[in-house]
Amino acid sequence: MRRPLLLLAGACLLCLLAACAEGGDEPVAAPARTTGSPAAAPTDYDQYVALGDSYTAAPLVPPTDTSTICLRSGVNYPALVAEAMPGTELTDVSCSGAQTANVTTPQTGLRGSTVPPQINAVRRGTDLVTIGLGGNDEHLFAGVLGQCMELGRSDPTGAPCRDSFADRDLESTFLRIHSNVAGVVRAVQERAPDARVLVVGYPHIVPASGSCDLLPLAAGDYAFAERVTQGLNDAVRAGAADAGAEYVDLWERTAGHDICAADPWINGRITSAERALAYHPLAAEQEAAAEAVLKQIR
Repeated sequence: MRRPLLLLAGACLLCLLAACAEGGDEPVAAPARTTGSPAAAPTDYDQYVALGDSYTAAPLVPPTDTSTICLRSGVNYPALVAEAMPGTELTDVSCSGAQTANVTTPQTGLRGSTVPPQINAVRRGTDLVTIGLGGNDEHLFAGVLGQCMELGRSDPTGAPCRDSFADRDLESTFLRIHSNVAGVVRAVQERAPDARVLVVGYPHIVPASGSCDLLPLAAGDYAFAERVTQGLNDAVRAGAADAGAEYVDLWERTAGHDICAADPWINGRITSAERALAYHPLAAEQEAAAEAVLKQIR
């Protein structure tokens, strides 16, 4: 319950990615990927800003910038969206470990590295913004799924994680995430009142049925973990609607491509510098997310 990263269970992964919304005296900006050119063929959007956490940054999907705590892939979905819209300039400030609070406050890593508030990238002339945040709030996935994996070792045939969270009010957690996402949208709207704002949901991570070694949960906890991820998506969708933003649904789009699927779009428990960080999107998922965003835009 203490680790603020999305879907991370191992201590080595925590050292790599852990970050929190703490203040820094002299925030250091992480380099943002920029693609496209305002002088190229005209499009409906000139300035696109991508805000998000690791499910937007796509850590370790090659090529990845490993010089900052953000671990942002050069072929994540914002980069692919911008590539498909010649003339659109992308500023991608998505950062692994980000919470909704890091839209307006600096994000600090375990080693003291900081990145400035993501909202700094949004200007009055910004005309397109995507937001992919919420999963790190309330330590939801790290707390719930991280603990599920730990408990699963002691009771592999039961549902120890579901039972341990029986007294936790997850509905209140989802309501706070709903409110936080709506707050991010409103902060964007205040800085860029003419921008089109799209809130991007999370993919199918846990199988709706079945199990696998790549996601080591107790047999009875898969259904619980799947409900948590679905509850997160419902909260993000509600937050978008509450603030008048559009919602891009990845839940249905990625059905059948969870960690345990025959064709997974989410990496399992083994981190690979040639594929993706454990429990994070693979390149195929980012391609699907880009297609969903582009379909909504068009």
